[in-house]
Amino acid sequence: MTQANQVIRADKAGAGDTPKLSQSERAYQDLKRRILDNEMPAGFQALEQELAELLGMSRTPVREALIRLADEGIVEIRPRHGMRILPISVADMREIYEILTGLESTAAEVVATRGLSGEKLATLRTAVSDMDVALSKDDLKGWASADERFHNLLVEYSGNERLRTWVNTCRDQAHRARMATLRLRPKPVDSNEDHAAVVEAIERGDAEAARRIHHRHRVRAGAMLVEILELHGITQL
Repeated sequence: MTQANQVIRADKAGAGDTPKLSQSERAYQDLKRRILDNEMPAGFQALEQELAELLGMSRTPVREALIRLADEGIVEIRPRHGMRILPISVADMREIYEILTGLESTAAEVVATRGLSGEKLATLRTAVSDMDVALSKDDLKGWASADERFHNLLVEYSGNERLRTWVNTCRDQAHRARMATLRLRPKPVDSNEDHAAVVEAIERGDAEAARRIHHRHRVRAGAMLVEILELHGITQL
């Protein structure tokens, strides 16, 4: 039995249609989620037909989804052999976090300069609060979800669509490494404090502080991730 067939038998429940999405878009989102969450790890191979059976659809939307994922550097399309999920190396992570650090720090500065409505400030605070609650329960997946929501909102509120596109591409690549090391890192109390400090800087309109705090946060997070990958011999994901 191939890896793909094992996944198919274990996860038929994920094959329901989402009416508002095209088949191609649903295939893309579903496959990408499985890859980023390491349900389909680096090196995983599957034929188009196997993936079509997994998702409960025809091969055409699956093929279209794979082309998009290949363009993003996540999978390799192999003629007559379907696809293979590409690894991410420690060197990749260093480069990705350098980019994320610069772009997200810029987003924090822009947001603080322009200011936010009370409603948008509240959504950032809610994300930080959810991180605190999840951490108090040792719910690291819940913490990671709230952390990702905070970063997504921060970049979205910058209003810069190009910046948002570039950040999302890098963040997708980093997501696999973050999830693989989630339980290997120290409890991320400092991370929560950094997020709260960024919100405070944004609220008072201190653009330099918002940029500086977020830059320090991303530098520290990236260094920790790389250190864990090297310490545990996780050279590729």
